[in-house]
Amino acid sequence: MVRTTSTAAVVAAVLAATALGLSPHQAQAAPAFTAAAAASSASELTFHDIPGSGGITLKGNVFTPAGARAGQKYPLIVLPTSWGMPQIEYIAQAKKLADSGYVVVSYTSRGFWLSGGEIETAGPRDTADVSAVIDWALATTPADAAHIGLGGVSYGAGISLLASAHDPRIKAVVALSGWADLIESIYSGRTQHRQAAGLLGAAGYLTGRPGPELQQLLRDFLGSNLDREAEMIEWGKKRSPSEKIDQINTNGAAIMLGNAWGDTIFPPNQYAAFYEKLTGPKRLEFRPGDHATAEGTGLFGLPNDTWTNAHRWFDRYLKGERNGVDSEAPVQIKSRSDDGYEGYPDWKSVGSGGTEKLALSDSEHLYANIDSGANGGIVLLSSALDQFFRTPPAASIPLLPRAFAAVWQSQRYDEARRIRGTVTLHTTVTPTKSDGTFVAYLYDVGPLGIGKLVSNAPYTFHGKTPGQGFGVDLGLFSTAYDVPAGHRLALVIDTVDPLYVEHNPTGAQLTFSSPRTDPSYVSVPLREQ
Repeated sequence: MVRTTSTAAVVAAVLAATALGLSPHQAQAAPAFTAAAAASSASELTFHDIPGSGGITLKGNVFTPAGARAGQKYPLIVLPTSWGMPQIEYIAQAKKLADSGYVVVSYTSRGFWLSGGEIETAGPRDTADVSAVIDWALATTPADAAHIGLGGVSYGAGISLLASAHDPRIKAVVALSGWADLIESIYSGRTQHRQAAGLLGAAGYLTGRPGPELQQLLRDFLGSNLDREAEMIEWGKKRSPSEKIDQINTNGAAIMLGNAWGDTIFPPNQYAAFYEKLTGPKRLEFRPGDHATAEGTGLFGLPNDTWTNAHRWFDRYLKGERNGVDSEAPVQIKSRSDDGYEGYPDWKSVGSGGTEKLALSDSEHLYANIDSGANGGIVLLSSALDQFFRTPPAASIPLLPRAFAAVWQSQRYDEARRIRGTVTLHTTVTPTKSDGTFVAYLYDVGPLGIGKLVSNAPYTFHGKTPGQGFGVDLGLFSTAYDVPAGHRLALVIDTVDPLYVEHNPTGAQLTFSSPRTDPSYVSVPLREQ
């Protein structure tokens, strides 16, 4: 066992990150743990080999409040690492939690770095690992079995939610930039999210050991092996917390979810839908950014709203502190256009100002297989630029080639439009081939015709009758965006985007029409003025 000072641990975390580019009645019954319960000196970090499920060894570390007396117990927080990250990922936040009176155990998820086993992508062995780590912590640290929390970023978030369905000892969960529905995350609109899946696959091979099942799935998924689609979907369902919502609700853990509007790996829609199905104490936070960028600075120990609220959540539901986090509006969002927070009683109230329907009255015909220049950007990079510099992907709407892009525009707005929630497209598509893919984009278009991307989403179809129209209802990725007065909205549809795998045969063409009996439109949810 190696022991280091907490300062050295924080430095190690920074270097690693740089290199890797309770229900109410449970809370009321909780004893009043306070920071004074920990000694005045700093908490201490130790590294351990922790037995995982199935006989493997997990590499982990433990922060224990300094000066703990014999017999004294502290609430426990377990932090599984993100995809591709080592055990020191959470060093800065774990130290802060331990300094305030928690035992904190973090471990490298199985199959990555020096932990044993193979990568199983939040499979049954991964959730069993969580329970094994809890067992070990209760046996070897001053952890209190009645007050156990779980949390993590990305992969750690998904594992945490899945584990809350299997282990009723878990009383509080903080799941940041994770997934609830794996299919809707990287296969939304039945379209492979090429860059997201490719990035995850590459990081898995670089930092770990993908198991045979994952290797085969990546080949089938990125290779568009539709003969294996049913198996891939079933694989994803088994790893989706949304499929285990009944068990999660029965166990009753208090769950906080956080994500970014522009998450190109786990888009926000699926988190919002999952949040609405939770029946226990819950909180949902959305902020500008891309995958894990909203909470990323907190991993360096810098001030970070997401991590501040995560600590408050644990304090409320593991320590019983009356810090107000449960009396605030449970849905907290920050617009991509300003710095203020907005609170709502539930997700459906986010677009409580009604919807504006933009008629798509003119038919548009386009040729497939050519990128028009409209696209969703680059995974991780584009939405991060939007977060820090408010520069989302852009396109010159007047210059988009109409042979390869269908374009509809609204009138100029006399007043600002505050888009909140999920924009939906309803249209009729007539293909010349049985298979195809298109991507819908909503742009905020300024006076010079430059469109800033508000949202997008892909859609793929198979086995349609050529020449016969069919209806499509497509929800774009949820967002919060303010369109200034004097601007207009534009819906653009094309067939190629580097973010996604496209299924357009050579020579394919698509027609988007608006039959009199079933008019096409875009429905835009708005915030109350």
